[in-house]
Amino acid sequence: MVNVVLGAPYERIIAKAIKEGYAGNQTEVIRQALRVYDGKLEEECLVSKAVEEEMRGIRSGKTKTHPAGEVYARAGLK
Repeated sequence: MVNVVLGAPYERIIAKAIKEGYAGNQTEVIRQALRVYDGKLEEECLVSKAVEEEMRGIRSGKTKTHPAGEVYARAGLK
């Protein structure tokens, strides 16, 4: 069992989630929040891997880059 002191701001968020019917009790709110947080961490990891892959392509010369001004001009945004 985990015993955590969250503090008033977080306790208000938990109470609001229960009051609005998103969860039946404090444990459910925290479990839902942790699932969302875990998903965000996974997403961040995937984005970091994709950025690193693109950077490897740029450094190796396999991925061509273009100046931002050129991209904006082609898109009609300049």
